[in-house]
Amino acid sequence: MRLLLVEDEPLMSQALAKGLRRESIAVDIANDGEEALYRIEINEYDVVVLDRDLPKVHGDEVCHTLVHQHPNVRVLLLTAADAVSARVAGLNLGADDYLTKPFAFAELLARVRALHRRSYRATTPVMHRAGISLDTTRRWVERNGEHVELTRKEFGVLQELLCAAGAVVTAEQLLEKVWDENVDPFTNVLRVTVMTLRRKLGDPVAIVTIPGVGYQL
Repeated sequence: MRLLLVEDEPLMSQALAKGLRRESIAVDIANDGEEALYRIEINEYDVVVLDRDLPKVHGDEVCHTLVHQHPNVRVLLLTAADAVSARVAGLNLGADDYLTKPFAFAELLARVRALHRRSYRATTPVMHRAGISLDTTRRWVERNGEHVELTRKEFGVLQELLCAAGAVVTAEQLLEKVWDENVDPFTNVLRVTVMTLRRKLGDPVAIVTIPGVGYQL
């Protein structure tokens, strides 16, 4: 999952990003509405966690842009206002979900995962293919009934391949979804991750390299 976190409180944004990255989510951070609009135009996100009260460009305007120009992106609004009218106003903007500050990280994570499952790829909490079972909620992977211990990036790559349901996924798509905007596009980190993942999954080989195109499960 590729997520944009739009939050103008640096300590909060860094803490949330750290927690989300531990859950195999690639996170970019925007500190104001103007930066958020810029990142939305140059990157492809699955979920945007959006604070309403933002400097430069208000969160409502950012939400409006997302809803009308990027309808496949799911939006979770954050706000300190807990009045029913505030929640209704946020949802009327077109946001998919709403969370009032302060909140528990576990609830934020659960809502983010639920929004991702409702995305245009319509995934389920547990995915199966080629004898592999991946549980996105427990971050648990099995092949032929045996647990496979994976790193966060290995888990993310496998999840994207499972989401593709047999289609080829390009290297660029995997780098975008599993890493973040800071990854070097010329790095061999993806190739090494796939090689290690392939070894951990065992025989028969589950991940096929399509030369010049990408990878297929």
